[in-house]
Amino acid sequence: MTVMTKADIPLVDLKAQYRIIRDEVRAAMDDVLEGMQLNLGPNVQAFDKEFAAFCGAKHAIGVGSGTDALQLAIRALGISAGDEVITVSHTFFATVEAILYSGARPILVDVDEKTFNIDLASAVQAITPRTKAIMPVHLYGRTADMKPLLALGKDKGLQIIEDACQAHGAMLDTGAKAGASGRVSAFSFYCSKNLGAYGEAGSITTNDDSLATELRSLREHGQSTRYYHPVIGYNARLDELQAAVLRIKLRRLPEWNARRLAIARHYNDRLASSGVTVPEIPDGGRHVFHCYVIRVPGPKRDALRQYLSERGIGTGVHYPVPIHLQEASAFLGYRHGDFPVTERLAAEVVSLPMYAELTDTQVDTVAAAVTAFMRA
Repeated sequence: MTVMTKADIPLVDLKAQYRIIRDEVRAAMDDVLEGMQLNLGPNVQAFDKEFAAFCGAKHAIGVGSGTDALQLAIRALGISAGDEVITVSHTFFATVEAILYSGARPILVDVDEKTFNIDLASAVQAITPRTKAIMPVHLYGRTADMKPLLALGKDKGLQIIEDACQAHGAMLDTGAKAGASGRVSAFSFYCSKNLGAYGEAGSITTNDDSLATELRSLREHGQSTRYYHPVIGYNARLDELQAAVLRIKLRRLPEWNARRLAIARHYNDRLASSGVTVPEIPDGGRHVFHCYVIRVPGPKRDALRQYLSERGIGTGVHYPVPIHLQEASAFLGYRHGDFPVTERLAAEVVSLPMYAELTDTQVDTVAAAVTAFMRA
């Protein structure tokens, strides 16, 4: 009897990355703990400057999570009850949570079949007199088409808020990096992101001086100076230990993103005739492959995942239930069939292993297993 050897290739391998930077991380954490400046200390201040420079933005304001970043960005723009914000249904729930926290109403639209990002025509049709902003999501690491969105915002007097939580270092069609073109942008540093903390963290970027001042106040209970609170804010500060980790990782992010792109190209080559739909790789660095997502027709999707799992290969589904069909958002009144592209994607997408430390041999192993299943 032949015993099947499992590949042991997880969807994300945080330990592999940690082994590379362990000594630096431990030394940085020791420095923080020796200094005990834990509240908006030197690492937070330095990281804010370094991340702003990396994005090509004037300001970066470190906060406690990507959700904090979205929520504070919306609040700082003055969006509140009675307003509407247009965004997509094919995204993580935090995108819509942040809109709801403000009291505004999320107006959901469909996505483009090829890019998985916001469909411009759908966004235009969704505009009403109550619309205050459009929030494109740079999904899976691929940036949305910002030029037409920025032009639309200017023409209609709407704010454009970049949900760049999955797109650290990705280029836009404007020639700038994600985080530098809209009035305000939100990033998540959740542990599995291209730039990930060892816990929760986020950042808001902007080129607007007054907005940056307000955001710095909002992240610390609305303080102008200590114990003086002109407005009600949030406890949304970036943690000093997380900032120390992020500074170490930020220096390596361009190298890691380049490796992710190389892995995506390798996958695409190996899966070209497998029967799955592989992601398009746009020119100009517009995709940093936070996730490598294929499409598998119909009921084969779950069977493929089971097949790969039995062979020690991790997979994921981002996202199996669209926002408009979530129980928590039923009050918005959407139904099955409202967003056909989104619903097709939810039934077909599979995320394959993707992290900078993935070897070519591991990619070959995953691709061979996918191909074997599809041809069986």
